[in-house]
Amino acid sequence: MGKSVRPVIRIDEEKCDGCGLCAEACHEGAIAILGGKARLVSESHCDGLGDCLGECPRGAITIETREAENFDGKAAEPLACGCPGTMARSLKEVMNPDLSIGKSPESQREGIGAFASNLVNWPVQLSLVPVNAPYLKGARLLMAADCTLAACPDFHGRFLDGRILLMGCPKLDDAKFYEEKLRSIIAENGIESIEVVTMEVPCCSGLVRLVQSAIEAAKKPIRLTLTRVGIHGEQKQNETIRYCVIEGTK
Repeated sequence: MGKSVRPVIRIDEEKCDGCGLCAEACHEGAIAILGGKARLVSESHCDGLGDCLGECPRGAITIETREAENFDGKAAEPLACGCPGTMARSLKEVMNPDLSIGKSPESQREGIGAFASNLVNWPVQLSLVPVNAPYLKGARLLMAADCTLAACPDFHGRFLDGRILLMGCPKLDDAKFYEEKLRSIIAENGIESIEVVTMEVPCCSGLVRLVQSAIEAAKKPIRLTLTRVGIHGEQKQNETIRYCVIEGTK
């Protein structure tokens, strides 16, 4: 399955009283009560989201970032609330055809006013996407800063057609975790290309740097396109870089 540096839970056995509330809250089946104590029995099933944290009356559970088995999204069950955030799936066959009734393929890609979604994968948050998700094989990736979707009213038609979407925030999220996870995704899936879409704000430059570092560490030939947009969605800059397999640099 492979390993990467990512968030997983940590259980302090001295504080744990074996009540079992955390195991009930873990919908992935990563926690079990063994010998009167809660234990992480399958780190590949731990998504690192910490649904169990609030259920522990003893404060025995924390989140730590360390090297762990890659999250196995295919083995996870949907959350009780119905949120599919931990289930890796392709949306190509489950999109609602009623959304595009009366719309030509061209008009569906126009952006503003179009009803059809071009999203073809779930989840989209980089921290939740399994490294071995089937839709990553040979994919054209779109790595977008969280705010770009709000700024660009035509985001789907303009950027998503034929691409797998990954999203994250270089300011609020764990950049080193993102870099290592992207390196694994690139190294293991034969990624064809990556387009990085960021906002014209200083913190977004961190997303560009971590993607470049991930490509260099993976040492794979890849085409990288950097696109920067303004707060009103207008394009500010576009640059394409080709990384070669030998140097792993542009």
